[in-house]
Amino acid sequence: MTDTLTITQPDDWHLHLRDGAYMAAVVNNSARCFGRALVMPNLADPIRTVADAAKYRERIMRALPPKSTFEPLMTLYLTAETPASEVDVALKSGFVLAVKLFPAGATTLSDSGLQSWREAIPVLESMQKSGMVLSIHGEVTDPEVDIFDREKVFIDRVLTKLVDAFPGLRIVLEHLSTKEAVSFVEAAGENVAGTITAHHLLLNRNDLLVGGIKPHFYCLPIVKTEQDRQALLKAATSGNSKFFLGTDSAPHPRSEKEAAIGKAGIYSAGHAISLYADLFDSAGELDKLEGFASFYGADFYRLPRNTTKVTLEKSNSEVIPAVLDYHDQELIPLKGGETVNWKG
Repeated sequence: MTDTLTITQPDDWHLHLRDGAYMAAVVNNSARCFGRALVMPNLADPIRTVADAAKYRERIMRALPPKSTFEPLMTLYLTAETPASEVDVALKSGFVLAVKLFPAGATTLSDSGLQSWREAIPVLESMQKSGMVLSIHGEVTDPEVDIFDREKVFIDRVLTKLVDAFPGLRIVLEHLSTKEAVSFVEAAGENVAGTITAHHLLLNRNDLLVGGIKPHFYCLPIVKTEQDRQALLKAATSGNSKFFLGTDSAPHPRSEKEAAIGKAGIYSAGHAISLYADLFDSAGELDKLEGFASFYGADFYRLPRNTTKVTLEKSNSEVIPAVLDYHDQELIPLKGGETVNWKG
């Protein structure tokens, strides 16, 4: 039995940190494990420009311990007013790696997003020409579409047309949640990839709903069927470089999750690599974890792979904290209070 696993330090290619004291309360949980993280721009005041991103990045860096080597990489929030010229500024910055497309109203703090990608054609043309990555929250917001079908319908109605219009655009479809999303990424060109979260690999809609609603399992895109979960697990553990790690870890205070209208988002950053290791180990594909967690994302974003190594230890007694301090609030992590078999 393998008792340790040494891999190249992983990166998180989809992370929410919030801002201010709440950001400071969680950023070190990511920094302890990940070498780099792609930080999402949907703050209360969205990160629309490279200047905004630089200031946000400085705030993140100030919240880190003095000797931390963690590198926050930034994204810009795509709006109908985003000028195409901002893409060139982003490329020259060296720290802005992607522009994020949120369909308006699709998720937390997405009201400034697009009604249609056609509102941003000049920006998309500039991104296709330059190689800048477009990361996408892939859900429609049509109220007539069932919430469990929103990703599938987005692929059919929106993403296929976007890819046809911009065949050279480099795209990351974020937080895949359906077998249809897996199939789309597999069939697309090498310029299209997808991130997969620990919670979509762990949970199905029975976990969310059977025996009572579990508010801390509520996220967007919502967890789907067991067949979808199995398709995601097969993709993640396949060794296919089009799929890589993105936690979509999103902290919300316990009071905002356990509420009449609970917020969408699952927090996993502090123990994510342990959860992924458990999943890969259970699938008999532990040797595929390093590629998924440490290599494929860096390769897609055209960055050098990390050189630092980290060692995970097999442990049957590592318990995820049931509750975390979150500035003046409480934060409930994914699988809080439960045992994981790998300590990261």
